[in-house]
Amino acid sequence: MARRDTNFYYSFVVLPERKRRAIIAVWDFCRAVDDDVDEVAGQLGTEASKRAAAASIAGWRAELAACYEGGQPRTPQGIALAPHIAAFKLPRQPLEDVIDGVEIDLERPRFRTFDELRGYCERVASAVGLVCIEIFGYTNPLCRQYAIDLGIALQLTNILRDLGRDMAAGRLYLPLEDLERFGVSEGDLGTGRATGAVRAMLEFESKRAREYYARAAGELPREDARRLVAARIMGAIYLNLLGRIEMSGYDVFGGPIRVPRWRQASIAATTWLSTMAGA
Repeated sequence: MARRDTNFYYSFVVLPERKRRAIIAVWDFCRAVDDDVDEVAGQLGTEASKRAAAASIAGWRAELAACYEGGQPRTPQGIALAPHIAAFKLPRQPLEDVIDGVEIDLERPRFRTFDELRGYCERVASAVGLVCIEIFGYTNPLCRQYAIDLGIALQLTNILRDLGRDMAAGRLYLPLEDLERFGVSEGDLGTGRATGAVRAMLEFESKRAREYYARAAGELPREDARRLVAARIMGAIYLNLLGRIEMSGYDVFGGPIRVPRWRQASIAATTWLSTMAGA
């Protein structure tokens, strides 16, 4: 899942307070699910830990049900989310999809094809976008496809950025068919060296992410561009992050590659101004 960090701060800050509170509540709920399961997943060596992981997933499903069915949420995240559901008519299924996607993470997954990976991205990232656009507001139903494709672009960027850390945790999100195509093994990635073959493969993955950014940009209805300016800022910041990954020569095995805060602020301002001007 796209992480709640400073990459999103400058997206949220442009929103009216009511919408900002709702977006943060959605984001915090999704992050709490992911963080909770991540903590358990790191200990999945025993039957007791597997039962604990299953209990964690079941607990979040129950929490979501309480939010939507008039129950009493028990977590700070559920309590914060619940009031916004009716206020913004937030759909339940995308949030269920997020929990489904996080459950996949428990299995330390491998994705044979890009189609399989895309389905995962839709659960953990696009689904969040489908909830967020209800808060942003829109008039053209094509905005939903924009949210789906932007979510895939963001998640593919995260996968590239976090490749080294994910490998250390026993996770690999790149399609196995792509490793085979470029003659790269999991062992090669585990060495933490950006060899020629690794760079060629990651360049291919980067181009795929760029295709989804371009697809999303082309799908955004002009009449809804101002309403979705926060999403446009988010996409612009992450596209800059992708560019920095490319400029590093795809050396994603050392310290994390980030967009400096001053650059995020500059991107946010430029995107906001161009959007308000009708660009």
